[in-house]
Amino acid sequence: MYGLIGFQIMGHQLADEQKNDKQECFEYRTSTSVNTYQDSFLQLDFSSELMEQYLVFNGRFLVVLDGKIYNYKQLRSGLQKKGYIFDLGSEIEVIATLFVENGVEAFRELRGMFAIVIWDNQEKTLYAARDPFGIKPFYYMDSEELFHFSYHKSHITESNSNLTFHEQALQHYLSFQYVPVPLTLTKEIVSLQPGYFLIKSHKRPLQKQRYFHATFQPVDGNENQIINRIQEVMVDSVKAHIQDEDSVGAFLSGGIDSSLIVGIAKHIHPTLKTFSVGFEEDGFSEIPIAQKTASELNVENISYTISPQEYVGSLPTILRYLDDPLADPSCVPLYFVAKQASTHAKIVLSGEGADELFGGYNIYREFESLKLFNHLPSSMLKWLHKLSRVIPEGVPGRSFIERGTTPLKERYIGNAKIFEEKEKQQFLKSYNEANDYRFITDELFQYMKEEHPSHQMQYIDIHTWLPGDILLKADRMTRIHSLSLRSPFLDKEVFQVAQKIPVKYKISEKQTKQILRKAAKDFVPNHVVERRKLGFPVPIRKWLQNELFDWAQTVILISETDNYVDKSYCLKLLTDHAAGKRDNSRKLWTILVFMIWYQVNIANKE
Repeated sequence: MYGLIGFQIMGHQLADEQKNDKQECFEYRTSTSVNTYQDSFLQLDFSSELMEQYLVFNGRFLVVLDGKIYNYKQLRSGLQKKGYIFDLGSEIEVIATLFVENGVEAFRELRGMFAIVIWDNQEKTLYAARDPFGIKPFYYMDSEELFHFSYHKSHITESNSNLTFHEQALQHYLSFQYVPVPLTLTKEIVSLQPGYFLIKSHKRPLQKQRYFHATFQPVDGNENQIINRIQEVMVDSVKAHIQDEDSVGAFLSGGIDSSLIVGIAKHIHPTLKTFSVGFEEDGFSEIPIAQKTASELNVENISYTISPQEYVGSLPTILRYLDDPLADPSCVPLYFVAKQASTHAKIVLSGEGADELFGGYNIYREFESLKLFNHLPSSMLKWLHKLSRVIPEGVPGRSFIERGTTPLKERYIGNAKIFEEKEKQQFLKSYNEANDYRFITDELFQYMKEEHPSHQMQYIDIHTWLPGDILLKADRMTRIHSLSLRSPFLDKEVFQVAQKIPVKYKISEKQTKQILRKAAKDFVPNHVVERRKLGFPVPIRKWLQNELFDWAQTVILISETDNYVDKSYCLKLLTDHAAGKRDNSRKLWTILVFMIWYQVNIANKE
């Protein structure tokens, strides 16, 4: 069900006469204990923690799959018409055969979530591909002597010494709240971008190529026809993601995304169970609305309330498993809802990607509120911008004026933006002015410079926020509980519909995901359709003022991160927050998560 892959290409160390001359047509293995594969150039180590699949095909190709291919039966049928014979008929045999037929073009034909590795023992060449949206992670390290790659970055770091802490990546983390792809906090280790494949041959430079590019290509059309197409493609996608599975659940927040998936899935899998979590604090629990939704959809709902102590107590485990720090507060409720679901189901459906594809974040409506600035002369815009810089932070109207007088590409780096560059300069010990956060987004904005502002923001989020935050936490928090996550919105067929929808159908002055809501009316209760997005609300602001103040202060004081951050600045953020001078909760959380991550992964202390 899950794979953890660790390879090394070591051709310079082993003689050709040592190569493994396999004679059988294929060997197929799903491992549940420690297994290894080795030939003259390749060493493959399987972890006992999870399950993996590999196939030795025609004595030449070793194929490893981590993930799920939803259209493998259709692909198999097409290959059979070309004369290919299948012994197993499995996903991985279809991948191998498709690669023999089409080479790297095979990756374009796959519909699913995957990290795929193919070793050609004849050509001594390794191929690796990551799925179009980055649902499955993939890390590698390319050096003169060895080529390492793995599902877990930690499996590369554990087998290599003298690796370098990536201070440039830390600087970006403090703005994005995650380390943006392809960077990691280990300088030598790279995350393969979604929709890319790589080729590595012995003694040749690594090659990378994009095979899928998620762009928006709006085409004006009839709204009702678009709604019908959304309904058709979503039903098809949910069916494909469930297929013949017999133990299926779904996360349910009570919002439109998860409710739509549950509303469709219950007709395909009538015994579907749903799972929700929340907090005791007023306004920070979606359990009541999720239970109401589940009741009206006639599905079982199992819920759990998380305490502040449980919340922070889970952080060392979570941050060890994440490999790099991720300061999204919703990581923790996702960890608990996955833990809860794993006792009832093997497969869980979730709504990741709906906001990015269909325009669900409130920030995407920003162009409507800022329209008035489009009619002001440039001289007035410059004057207003200067004024916004001298108005104290927190004064009503300051942010509005600043945003309205600043070009989108200079202020928008994704759905989350924690520290500005001038703030990082105050407490980072090795701040580099040349390492501006726009280093990550400038090229993306350049590609979309002629598009609608909302599509520009969606494009930025799909290529940064989605793989760096949303999908990373979803994969890690479910996998840690041996639960297989399925995300029906993040399907190539769904995207082909979403990418053509004009902004006017997605976003109005008062509402996001407008056309998706209309498409959902046939599947979800009425109270869900108009409900505003909440996500996983977490009472971090309140907790850091009260229940978690002492804990946060202790984390800062004992942290061994003095070489990287000025602790006095961090403590000032905390005391100002507790005193109610300003809301520093997200900034504090980003720093605290880094400090805990460092203690667990670098200092090796709980």
